[in-house]
Amino acid sequence: MSLPAPQLSLKGRALRLLSGREYSRLELERKLAGHEKEPGQLARVLDELELRDFINEQRVVDSVVHRRAGRLGAMRIRQELQAKGLDSARVKEAVARLKPSELDRAREVWRKKFDALPVDAAERGKQARFLAARGFDGEVIGRVLSGAREAQWRGLVDPRSRPG
Repeated sequence: MSLPAPQLSLKGRALRLLSGREYSRLELERKLAGHEKEPGQLARVLDELELRDFINEQRVVDSVVHRRAGRLGAMRIRQELQAKGLDSARVKEAVARLKPSELDRAREVWRKKFDALPVDAAERGKQARFLAARGFDGEVIGRVLSGAREAQWRGLVDPRSRPG
């Protein structure tokens, strides 16, 4: 017969979450609020974890950007960072760092999904909506789709090719 697992303390629960990935303070507050046994307990635990650098906003920002930049545009990443309750200056700086690579990242996302020019307005709309849903802005989307047309003219993309 096995003994039941001991109940984790609030701090133990927070550390277990943090062992999996970086969390912002707001995310931890949302996840752990139901486990608080006395008012102010959660705030004290989170204060201690911040003081010991277990909770670090810059690491959260860097983690999200690292994990998501290859698939998402700056607008979508900004939304994710804001939803985590991060400092607006850190979010703004992270988005600014993404801007120089935005067009290249959008082209790569487009290439992996389509790699073929739209043959009509409906297909162009489909490709544009795909990129917009991933957080790329209209200017970048227009440049990706017209850049693909230029690549076709130079013989770099076969307009009839479809990804395998």
